[in-house]
Amino acid sequence: MFARRLLQESVGAPLWVFAYGSLIWKPDFDAVEWQRGAARGWHRSFCLKMTRWRGSRAQPGLMMALDRGGRCNGILFRLADDDRLGQIRRLIRREVGTIEDAATVRWIPVETAHGFVRALVFWAGPKGERVSRRLPLETVARVLARACGHVGSCAEYLYLTVKHLEERGIRDRNLWRLQELVAAELLSIHGLNEVAPSR
Repeated sequence: MFARRLLQESVGAPLWVFAYGSLIWKPDFDAVEWQRGAARGWHRSFCLKMTRWRGSRAQPGLMMALDRGGRCNGILFRLADDDRLGQIRRLIRREVGTIEDAATVRWIPVETAHGFVRALVFWAGPKGERVSRRLPLETVARVLARACGHVGSCAEYLYLTVKHLEERGIRDRNLWRLQELVAAELLSIHGLNEVAPSR
């Protein structure tokens, strides 16, 4: 079983998870410690097509994932040692879903102020029909400004990610630029907010 394999690979060391998106502000595990970390050779990318959650078949969205290249500053969470297998299973159910997507889970070295730690991370995967790499930010912004599903909009996801990164002392320039582009798209779609009549 995939979860048991990950458990065996984590034996003898603290179990760290590298969070770069929604796991920061909506974790599905019991963390006993957190610290900032940098994943070198990786970057955030809205590159996974989705037709549910924050998208639909009529208006597909884009999910953020970790992809190769660059540097990603994020948050490392150390999971409690109690019921480590159960916590891994919960993570897999949330982030992966099916065994076919198991290639999107891997271990990477993450740099911290105290040295490197080995952490579990969920990334875009080597290939697949859902993966759309190297999309221009303007294209991504148009998608995020329009896509919405039963759990919310892609624009909300972007906002919450930026907000919670900032709260933990991390500023991602690309996400800030993307947020500006999405705001401009929303303005072009919906126009200005209702203006109070002049007196």
